[in-house]
Amino acid sequence: MDVKLAKSAGFCFGVKRAVDTVYEQIALNDQKTPEEQTPIYTYGPIIHNEEVIADLEQKGVRIINNEEELTELTEGTVIIRSHGVGERIYHLIEKQNLKLVDATCPFVKKIHRTVRDASDQENYVLIVGNREHPEVQGICGWCNGPYTVISSVEEARKLQIPEGKKVTVVSQTTFNVAKFKYILESLQEICYNVICVNTICNATQERQAEAQKIASEVDAMIVIGGKTSSNTQKLYEICKKECDNTYYIQTLKDLSAYNFQTVCTVGITAGASTPKHIIEEVQLHVRTNF
Repeated sequence: MDVKLAKSAGFCFGVKRAVDTVYEQIALNDQKTPEEQTPIYTYGPIIHNEEVIADLEQKGVRIINNEEELTELTEGTVIIRSHGVGERIYHLIEKQNLKLVDATCPFVKKIHRTVRDASDQENYVLIVGNREHPEVQGICGWCNGPYTVISSVEEARKLQIPEGKKVTVVSQTTFNVAKFKYILESLQEICYNVICVNTICNATQERQAEAQKIASEVDAMIVIGGKTSSNTQKLYEICKKECDNTYYIQTLKDLSAYNFQTVCTVGITAGASTPKHIIEEVQLHVRTNF
């Protein structure tokens, strides 16, 4: 069995930084006396990986799911997730006199600054991404003027931008690179004053390109990541177009449902929130059992 593992598989810079930040806060809290220790929270899951979240929960880290839960807190540390949050959440944490630790991915922070500056210049902001994704919801929370979230060429063509209005376009960091280009081309056909800021991070572009290449060269493709991970879902979509035998799994136990006895080459990639040990377990299992 020939196994091709993507070099880019696993934690990206922003995710690793966020996860490390939470474990650092746990270690700092453990160094205190029981009387000095305070609760640790993350605003939303720190990343989209169930294995990591479960481990943090075992260590006492709790998840805040919404503003209402945040306003009920009277003490503790609140860690902003890697996906980022809207500006209002920062103000609420300060109002509650809670300790703020910001683990937002620096690439996402750049988008926050971009849309805020565009709003200040009275530009119309277009955010290309999944409107239900926490990263996109956080970006919306930094727009101080009119904005719209779109995710397809069809939505782009239906837009009605006020005549003469400058349009600033940004993207969710993990959006499909090829799809973003198609959407941008459609926007440029209906808008003359389009300012595009390519905010798809380099790690995403490299991961998608590598996954596409490997999927086109193998008999079967395995994509590892959490079911709620947007970037993993996009990897699966890209690989599925190149290789019909593409499988989406979260952990090694999910692999038992598939039989690779009849294939000669298997490719493996993983989303940006997938821990290294899970990737290694899957790779070892495929190499030794098929």
